[in-house]
Amino acid sequence: MLQRFVNPRLLRSALPALSFAILLVAIFYTQPRTMSYFGLNLMLQYAVPIALATLAQMFVITVNDLDLSIGPFVGLVACIGATFLYETPLLGILMLLGCILLYAAMGALIHLRNLPSIVVTLGMSFVWLGIAVLVLPTPGGKAPEYLKALMSLQVPLVPFPIVAAIVIAVVVHVALMYSSYGVVLRGAGGNPRAVARAGWSLLKTKMIMFGLAGFFGVLSGLSLIGLTTSGDAHIADRYTLYSIAGAILGGAEFVGGRVSPVGAVLGALTLTLAGSFLIFLRVSPDWQIGAQGAILILVLALRALISRGEVR
Repeated sequence: MLQRFVNPRLLRSALPALSFAILLVAIFYTQPRTMSYFGLNLMLQYAVPIALATLAQMFVITVNDLDLSIGPFVGLVACIGATFLYETPLLGILMLLGCILLYAAMGALIHLRNLPSIVVTLGMSFVWLGIAVLVLPTPGGKAPEYLKALMSLQVPLVPFPIVAAIVIAVVVHVALMYSSYGVVLRGAGGNPRAVARAGWSLLKTKMIMFGLAGFFGVLSGLSLIGLTTSGDAHIADRYTLYSIAGAILGGAEFVGGRVSPVGAVLGALTLTLAGSFLIFLRVSPDWQIGAQGAILILVLALRALISRGEVR
């Protein structure tokens, strides 16, 4: 019956945008004053770091893995950014480059030893957190002025978080979904044997994808301290769950290399708005994670229903 009215595949692709739009309308209905430049900017101010962390998770999911360490990694980057990057910029940049290389090495270890990514990344989450505590034992430090200036940028007509999210989504989507090498990277998750037979190195591919995850994790941490103006080892503890939920809301699947950069960014925006919506409804912070999980389950249920119509 679903196929009579709308193409299930098209509806499936549009589900992240529909979820975002429905939630936005609900917020406008609950709090009409949020329907303004200031209101949108306030609700979405943390959308950029969450979207970047979600894209980092998406790169790992693309090759059929899962990263349970992105949250502590973003926290480590925030600590480095608020200390070494501020006090000794060159050393800070070298440390951040080293973090990206370690992420790529983590991908190589998972591939070469055929280890479960969940186990490896869970172990690395404690490593990232431990290093972050050594770098910044207590909350503090100071974000570089250029990061604060960038994240507080005032754009005419549309708030900066929305503009930044659109630019990030379009750039990553074009590079991953429409470039020839992007096809190879996605193929490593969808059909690794075919990629290997074509002469491409699966080891190199996985290292690149994990390296990209590390790169976007660095961007997430730097943008986060641009907003908070200081660092904390636990500043992004929830980002692991946010990144997984955002990627799944955006249409990513754990097998087959099926991902959508635009959908992932929309998923991150939806989660950010969900937090504001629950605050407007005066939901206790203790219940907010559960409520966000309920939103995720609802969207997944709708996707499953649409997929059944697509198969039929």
